[in-house]
Amino acid sequence: MTAPDPHADYLARQPEEIRALLEAIRSEAEGRVPDATRCMAYQMPALRKGRVFFYFAAFRKHIGIYPPVQEPAALVEELAPWRGPKGNLAFPLKDPLPLELIGRVAEALAGQYGK
Repeated sequence: MTAPDPHADYLARQPEEIRALLEAIRSEAEGRVPDATRCMAYQMPALRKGRVFFYFAAFRKHIGIYPPVQEPAALVEELAPWRGPKGNLAFPLKDPLPLELIGRVAEALAGQYGK
């Protein structure tokens, strides 16, 4: 018997188009960090590798990804258009999601926090 998906309730509460974006983010992140496990943290879907390293959530006008990426410097610089004052990422819902970039963020965060 498979364990229930800890993200299921959160995703079920989202409008279909937002749910599809969140599922695409999760799929990209899990593809980049295949040994990550799903969990919920701070009432957001998250991925864990030893400890939680990647949080993602839908808000009224954007999808947020946490915590801030600190390295590599080239990736941090590439993320500048989406970084908030604390370094968290906000991808506006009106714009296409840069999934490949988000996948690289997941990899970087797994290296930073997922020990």
